Amino acid sequence: MTAAQNSGATFESVWAMFQEIGRKQEENALQMEKSREDFDRRMQKIEKTLGGWANNQGEFAEEYFFNSFEKGQRNFFGKKFDDIEKNVKNTWKGLRDEYDIVLYNDDAVAIIEVKFKAHTNDIPDILKKAETFRVLFPNYKDFKIYLGLASLAFYPELEAECVKQGIAIIKQVGDTVVICDDHLKSF
Repeated sequence: MTAAQNSGATFESVWAMFQEIGRKQEENALQMEKSREDFDRRMQKIEKTLGGWANNQGEFAEEYFFNSFEKGQRNFFGKKFDDIEKNVKNTWKGLRDEYDIVLYNDDAVAIIEVKFKAHTNDIPDILKKAETFRVLFPNYKDFKIYLGLASLAFYPELEAECVKQGIAIIKQVGDTVVICDDHLKSF
């Protein structure tokens, strides 16, 4: 075999090897893309399931506290409230808000934000509810507005921040609802 034939055979085998490597890389890329798409599908399903659980927990907490207020826990904030509504919503001029529980009487409104497990980062949103309520429900613009945070779980820093901001603490203790409102202020 001549040197030219020998180098040709080597070139052909090297070329075939490069082609095989390229084909395997394409196969791997397709498999990786399929795996990524499968992973994304599974993650979306998990996110949907977890979101459903979180919504169920939130709905449970809202129902629990609403039922407690509806069945007699309306004497608080130093006031007696005659009417109660849940999931009150309104939109006006691009402003939209929802209020978990709203209690009414002749001169005051109590807005209760309900969380399964509240956090201190929920406080700014709760404080904003007094402002948005007056805009979205102008019939109550001259009423005193009281704010409360109802949660199935509290921790000391959260309670301290509620006290500091004048927000009532409403929590489950055993089979009863306890309302801490001696620090409450009207907005």
